[in-house]
Amino acid sequence: MNVQLNPQAGHADLRVEPLTESRSPRTYIIGGVALALVLGGFWYATHMTATGPRRRDAAAPVKVAVAVRRDMAVIEHTIGTVVPNSTVQITARVTGQLQSAHFKEGDLVKRGDLLFVIDPRPYQAALDQALATQARDQAQLENSQNDARRYATLFSQNAISTQQRDLALATARALQATVAADKAAADMARLNLEYTRIRSPVNGKTGPMLVQPGNMITASSSVGASSLVTINEIQPVKISFSLPQADLPRIQGMAKRRGLTATVNLHDVGGDANIQAPVDFIGNAVNNNTGTIELRANFPNTDSALVPGQLVDVVVALSEIPNSIVVPRDAVNTGPDGQYVYVVNADGVAEQRSVKLLFDDSVNDAVIGDLKAGEKVIVDGQLRVIPGAKVTITKSRGAEDAGAPRPAGGKGKRKRTAQDAG
Repeated sequence: MNVQLNPQAGHADLRVEPLTESRSPRTYIIGGVALALVLGGFWYATHMTATGPRRRDAAAPVKVAVAVRRDMAVIEHTIGTVVPNSTVQITARVTGQLQSAHFKEGDLVKRGDLLFVIDPRPYQAALDQALATQARDQAQLENSQNDARRYATLFSQNAISTQQRDLALATARALQATVAADKAAADMARLNLEYTRIRSPVNGKTGPMLVQPGNMITASSSVGASSLVTINEIQPVKISFSLPQADLPRIQGMAKRRGLTATVNLHDVGGDANIQAPVDFIGNAVNNNTGTIELRANFPNTDSALVPGQLVDVVVALSEIPNSIVVPRDAVNTGPDGQYVYVVNADGVAEQRSVKLLFDDSVNDAVIGDLKAGEKVIVDGQLRVIPGAKVTITKSRGAEDAGAPRPAGGKGKRKRTAQDAG
């Protein structure tokens, strides 16, 4: 609508003129056709190229390993605790003032080494007194024995009565018993004097000193007696660990055949160092709370590398799966129908084969099924593999040796399956 002002008329002259169309119907038709072409091209690019012949023919890059046939050890991973071969609480056997200590805290001591000295003077005096009493009674015994011999001679000459002779003999025998008692008292006094010098009963390492010199201490049999120091025997040590009771038949079988050996990882700086320790103890009962049985391995520990209370990783070989097919753990996949592996055949085509897992030692798997030794199994790139399609092998490697227990402390843990090898 157009509005025009007429100045001569003195008022606005309104004229209504219709607006002409700025776009023709042909413009809309051309735009619609162009939009349809764009949408069609996008659909083709996102659907046809994803499923077209070129996409299907692309070979997925994979890494493979060779399945091998060998004996595989059935092992258990667990945590062990280092325990001392023996622990001795050193206490006083006599009462007195602790006079001196002859070791430093943390020292390695040998059997018989002097540790503490208690004031010996009261016990030396008691010994002297006991010896003096014994000497006095010994002199009286000798006199009474002489009298008994004289009375016996007089009795043979009918010079004295029978009563006099018997009295002399009885007196000599009584003094003989008194001297024996005096000797025992002197031995006890001598022993108490020796107890004032406290010596180590074992070879081991001392702990902190619990009572310092200068304090009064009481005998271990007295109320309130306390330990002076604790000594742990650390050469050798024992490694205590527990295994599930389900492994008990294997444990007993291996112990009878050739004995059990524990592989212990020390996690030393610069690399993992493993030690071998024979298992010399199997518990006589299963723990009702944990359902496990305790085993202990003996280790010389000559370099004192293991400390009582230390936690270590332990691997124990319980049995073997003879003549098994072994593949790397990464080759075994789990699907809705169970475990399977991808095998690359001679034509470079990936085939899906069903297998059953016998044992997994966290590095290699022992399997049975549609798989033969020497065949190539895919260990990396399975997500891009389509059964029946070709693949491109980028790297190959062999299955690692699974004939011995894996090093302790390795990644992963034993994985139990429905079928365990005996």
